[in-house]
Amino acid sequence: MTELILSLSAARALHLAAQGLLQPRRRKARQADLLAAIRQMGVLQIDTIHVVARSPYLVLWSRLGDYPPAWLEQALAAGELFEYWAHEACFVPVEDYGLYRHRMLDPEAMGWKYSATWMKERREEVEAVLAHIRANGPTRSSDFERTDGKASGWWSWKPEKRSLEVLFTTGQLMIAARHNFQRVYDLAERVLPHWDDSQLASEDEVRRALVLKAVKAMGCARAAWISDYFRTRPPRLDPDTLVGEGALLRAWVDDWDDPIYVHPDHAALLESAAAGALAPTLTTILSPFDPVVWDRRRALELFNFDYRLECYTPADKRKYGYFTLPILRRGALVGRVDAKAHRRDGVFELKSLVLEPSARVSERFTRDIAGALQRLADWHGCPQIQITQSVPAAFGRQLQAALAAADATREAA
Repeated sequence: MTELILSLSAARALHLAAQGLLQPRRRKARQADLLAAIRQMGVLQIDTIHVVARSPYLVLWSRLGDYPPAWLEQALAAGELFEYWAHEACFVPVEDYGLYRHRMLDPEAMGWKYSATWMKERREEVEAVLAHIRANGPTRSSDFERTDGKASGWWSWKPEKRSLEVLFTTGQLMIAARHNFQRVYDLAERVLPHWDDSQLASEDEVRRALVLKAVKAMGCARAAWISDYFRTRPPRLDPDTLVGEGALLRAWVDDWDDPIYVHPDHAALLESAAAGALAPTLTTILSPFDPVVWDRRRALELFNFDYRLECYTPADKRKYGYFTLPILRRGALVGRVDAKAHRRDGVFELKSLVLEPSARVSERFTRDIAGALQRLADWHGCPQIQITQSVPAAFGRQLQAALAAADATREAA
């Protein structure tokens, strides 16, 4: 295949098509669509902050539209997904378990995710937790009474919680289910009874498979982007080697000196993108942990969008807000909104909405953003949108008028 040359906007469109974010869905989501979306992304990152919906639910909403969040827990309990350290803590399609098994067998290479010291110094305690689960079945951290006198919180895990996480990282325990988003741990052999390590591929085969999956999930990828997607460690496979084998395609983007790589399954999308025939029409709101923006370098190079999650930044040093949600509009990242769902009052507050300097505001632009925000607010059960601050301020007034007009139209219908 001839090595095609894409415009930057065409490369964006190819990326969004691969991520399921090119155009609005044509039908209401079905339960099977949830697993299909996670397979398309490769992984679904987990985060527990919920000033709006917790991130995994929001990532799925961006692609599926309105859907029952319980579908995610049901897929986990049914064994269609498992949890492990992929990009970070993620839900992963169960058929990919073997791609992460080497990490479980070498937990000390996982850095902070595994405490070799805890395992060594508290081995009896760890074994006691494992024996408890073996005898009593699926277990939550909250099933163990706190006895060390410390307060609860992620910064002060009880000893049993630390042991559960160590055992999870080694693969001896898996997450069998979630109740109110709390992990339920069980023995790996009970959660995944048909696995044994005789099925394990070599590390070279796994490395190759993860490169191919990462490139496919991204639609198109510069070589420097690939390892971040599944957080693979050196030695890393040169994608040009895979091009030579016919396992990847190579293309180019205007004004970039290095190539991009495309999975052969996306050959038709690549040709459409190069011909300018991929038209991004979706406007939606993204999670901070959406694959489109979780790699700051990629978001900057591909979308010219400099994005950093500031919830871990001291309040007085934040530029945009605690949990800013990127705004995707017809193929471009045009702004970010720091939102909070006041569920008791039915109010979806836009604490701060900031447009990118390059955003070209028009009536259509404003309607698109208003529609996406209203859909998100409605999904949260907070239909009333309150705009606290907007930059530019004039856009806030235009947005409020567009929301009011849409609301009047709905009432009239």
